[in-house]
Amino acid sequence: MSLSATLGHVRKTAPVIAGPSANLLPVLIILHQETSTPGRIGNALRALGYPLDIRRPRFGDALPQTLAAHAGAVIFGGPMSANDPDDYVRREIDWIAVPLSEQRPFLGICLGAQMLAKHLGARVAPHAGGRVEMGYYPIRPTRAGWKLCAHWPDQVYHWHREGFELPAGSELLAEGDDFPMQAIRYGDAFGLQFHPDVTYAMMCRWTACGADRLDMPGAHPRHQHFAGRACHDVSERAWLSHFLDGWLSRVPEMMMEAAE
Repeated sequence: MSLSATLGHVRKTAPVIAGPSANLLPVLIILHQETSTPGRIGNALRALGYPLDIRRPRFGDALPQTLAAHAGAVIFGGPMSANDPDDYVRREIDWIAVPLSEQRPFLGICLGAQMLAKHLGARVAPHAGGRVEMGYYPIRPTRAGWKLCAHWPDQVYHWHREGFELPAGSELLAEGDDFPMQAIRYGDAFGLQFHPDVTYAMMCRWTACGADRLDMPGAHPRHQHFAGRACHDVSERAWLSHFLDGWLSRVPEMMMEAAE
């Protein structure tokens, strides 16, 4: 879809905070396209009682200088690259220092995971053979991954052309074939190369609007995306619920008390 009418536009409105007005601090949601949503992750966070503070730095939304008023932060995916020279890309990568220094829960999804890796000094690049992952692909949790979170799915949904190396000081939680780094942890920060956030509506939109990408090496044809969803979505959804619950339990106790 075209964003030509909005490229370079700086929004004057305040960031959108959505969700239940509970005693829980909001989760900062960082999106990259005007029509993007936090998908299933947003739904799961709301179900846990967390309001969502949705911001789009690409369109002028500022990022907070501290996460003292947030339970955690999630940077989602997008069609851009962590290697792009755009100012907002550089700002987001640099901003990851905030959750890391404050030891607040951080989660990067696809592009967000690559930004985390880039911030930590690791290389982000396309596959050497030009292969991509678009569709469902198997992952293999490591011992550290099983220890951290049970109920890992056998296959998860992907939509990406780049991957990242394991940053120094981080821990590999799950690995794959063409793109070995599928899930990593660095303290209270996590990066997922795959997309547990994708809803059925998002899958319909991505595979329709991005149909030309499904001809790339390694990509699955459109019908296999939906066949894979029928087989693997239940286990991926269950894993996401367990993961997010454990991820947010890392909110510092004093912060939880301050929100009460």
